[in-house]
Amino acid sequence: MASNPYRVNPDDPRAPPQELWEQLTPEEQAQVIDSLPSEFPVSQTHPPEGDPHYEAKSRTREVLGSFFSRIGRKVYLACELPVYYPGESMFAPDVIAVLDVESRSRMRWMVSAEGKGPDLALEVIVAGERRKDLERNVERFARLGIREYFVFDRGRLRLSGWRLEEGRRAYRPILPQHGFYRSDVLGLELQVDDERLRFYVGGAALPEAQEMISRLEHMMERVEASHTDLEHQLTEEMRLRAEESRLRAEETQRREDAERRLAEALAELERLRGERG
Repeated sequence: MASNPYRVNPDDPRAPPQELWEQLTPEEQAQVIDSLPSEFPVSQTHPPEGDPHYEAKSRTREVLGSFFSRIGRKVYLACELPVYYPGESMFAPDVIAVLDVESRSRMRWMVSAEGKGPDLALEVIVAGERRKDLERNVERFARLGIREYFVFDRGRLRLSGWRLEEGRRAYRPILPQHGFYRSDVLGLELQVDDERLRFYVGGAALPEAQEMISRLEHMMERVEASHTDLEHQLTEEMRLRAEESRLRAEETQRREDAERRLAEALAELERLRGERG
């Protein structure tokens, strides 16, 4: 079997330039994809930032995934998935969103193989380097054509957003309106609320998993309470009907007893009249 003309550098993994990619056979392309790491090289890894960082990005993916599933829109969402643009160093935003693609399990997002790059990237800062997210990524993501980029500074409870205008490769800041940052990619508004990044549609916050569970539990409690009330109503109705039937039976019995006694009295009267005659 012929050797693959492209080799991945493990210390600086990159996808091949687009011109070379298009020259590879399907088998060679598959080999390249499989050889691209699904994690950062040791030299590029960053120290973990604890639960606040993990919770912010995982909550974002969870809320957005639930929303797009409910409205029936195909959107691929991932957290810290390695992204490979042709000839570019690999990077892995805290959250990416890609519109109108299959939401299947992936180990990496290779732009040449997928046919498009992310439509939105979001980074969460807790205690990490702010310059990377607020300066270098702003230039790089715009150059790569990522339509929108948001940064949630969890440590300072700030939100920043940028958007590409048609035909440009430099971001314009997204200005908040009444405290909300509009995402044209997601069709949603973003806002920092109570130390969390929240998403809104039509002024209503998208529910998080625990909130949905609490709502369902409350609904179940209401259904069970209604069911109990209905049982009580049915039980009381059955008791009243039974009481009505008992009273009706007693009235019928009294009437029958009265008619029987009247008949006996009339018969006795006739007997006495007969004896006198």
